[in-house]
Amino acid sequence: MENYHISRGKHFYTIGLSYKKADADIRGHFSLTEEGKLNLLQQAKLEGIDGLIVTSTCNRTELYGFAQHPYQLIKLLCEHTHGTVEEFEKVAFVYKNREAISHMFKVGTGLDSQILGDFEIISQLKIAFIASKKIGVANPFMERLINSVIQASKRIKNETQLSSGATSVSFASVQYILNEVENVTDKNILLFGTGKIGRNTCENLVKHSKNSHITLINRTKNKAEKIAGKFNLKVKDYADLQSEIRQADILVVATGAQNPTISKELIYAKKKLLILDLSIPKNVADDVMGMENVTVVHLDQLSQMTDATLERRKEFIPQAKVIIKEVEGDFNKWLEMRKFAPTIKALKKKLKTMKDAELDFQSKKIVNFNSEQAEIVSNRIIQKIMNHFANHLKDDSNTSDESLELIQKVFQLEDSK
Repeated sequence: MENYHISRGKHFYTIGLSYKKADADIRGHFSLTEEGKLNLLQQAKLEGIDGLIVTSTCNRTELYGFAQHPYQLIKLLCEHTHGTVEEFEKVAFVYKNREAISHMFKVGTGLDSQILGDFEIISQLKIAFIASKKIGVANPFMERLINSVIQASKRIKNETQLSSGATSVSFASVQYILNEVENVTDKNILLFGTGKIGRNTCENLVKHSKNSHITLINRTKNKAEKIAGKFNLKVKDYADLQSEIRQADILVVATGAQNPTISKELIYAKKKLLILDLSIPKNVADDVMGMENVTVVHLDQLSQMTDATLERRKEFIPQAKVIIKEVEGDFNKWLEMRKFAPTIKALKKKLKTMKDAELDFQSKKIVNFNSEQAEIVSNRIIQKIMNHFANHLKDDSNTSDESLELIQKVFQLEDSK
């Protein structure tokens, strides 16, 4: 990273796209399955990238990593998704070094979330880092950065009310149902897909709708059964999807499928049906929207719903920014110190070599030479010298590069960059 001596000849980049400029269709083109993320990380490792984190959620797909040029990361993303470089260039962003670091802090603390203060992203960043570490593309820089973002996120949760009140995509979907559907307690609700958003939506439906006519369907039936058991709900086989849709008044789609799972053929248009599509890519085919008696609402529309809770959260943005500035500042200080480490290490090694040679010489020259005491005293002197150098470099960051060169020249140290 430039000026930081973290990764020689490379810079730290964030590349990606989010709800801010990319609509649901385009985000769908660049979404990554769990398998896709692992394949991307494995290819990155083969290509010699030693620091990379990949996130892909309903609101964003982002790569944080080291590269000689951002195109290395853009190429990786396009090769493992349905997106093209041309599409990427129209809606994407590329941040470098400090800007890339700042962006991760904004994302991880909920300031960049589609629903302000939605902190689900921090757990997704944690999971992404663990995956990178398992594959071997998570260096010390990435670990320190992700831990700093987690620290900032925790402090904002504990010290501000940025995440106060129940507001998320799943909560917004249930609020929409409650506001738009009359006699919701009597309606047949079908939830298709039991991933994280599906689980949260199910919990909110049970809690707020007081509806006992909720049916779950998932391609893997035992996943649906685990959730249904908690709330005493019905579970049907995937093969029953069409017949269950035809009985439903409300259909909530929250699958992780890469192609539409709800087609025109599955729907009986003679009765009213409200469909909430909480999936990225969209899981409801476009031609369904034009069907008589059918209303389709996508998560982007739900995310735009503002209420008193969101308005109140905005009051705490300044407090959150102060916390981020403090934690990010500590991270950048650590980063500055990183560039001193190779020279300090080389200097310590050089002083130790000089000490060992001198003690060996004196032990042969002086009768009853106490080598043990001499070792203790000389090591303490070396440590004091090292502390002086380290403090000078830390306190005088404006001339630190010149100081490093001088130390290397005076002590004839090898190139330690």
